Amino acid sequence: MTSRKNPRRSAGLLLFRTGAGQGLEVFIGHMGGPFWTGREEAAWSVPKGEYEPDEEPGAAARREFEEEFGHPPPEGAWVALGEARQPSGKTVTVWALEGDIDPAGAVPGTFTMEWPRGSGERREFPEMDRFAWCTPEAAAERLVKGQRVFLDRLREHLAQGGD
Repeated sequence: MTSRKNPRRSAGLLLFRTGAGQGLEVFIGHMGGPFWTGREEAAWSVPKGEYEPDEEPGAAARREFEEEFGHPPPEGAWVALGEARQPSGKTVTVWALEGDIDPAGAVPGTFTMEWPRGSGERREFPEMDRFAWCTPEAAAERLVKGQRVFLDRLREHLAQGGD
């Protein structure tokens, strides 16, 4: 159980690109594991993960991107998109980073859980089972509700001439 002194916090990176003839696109991942199988709407996430109070959020965002996608994030300037409290009570901090990577190159990290529940059998699942570039409109349908605010913040940043 999480205490008020140690609230659950996650940090992540939202990659974006503006070329490829598609206008603005963002890079998101479909959450792995049996709960998310067969779901598309509100079943995708910014590559992110939890961190401890003694870890710097930016370092956690970089680590989690690498763990979930299997490769380090591209080099470039990070744009702070701030924090958002999720319906679960977790606070997520996200940075945007312009870059272009191939979703087919993913080598996702894994987690182990009992499945089926109550069976005593432990199985391994990818943290994220696939990745995609999406327009912000498509991403808004796919992302879990609490992360959609970061799309708006990215668009606002870019509209103000941010690089």
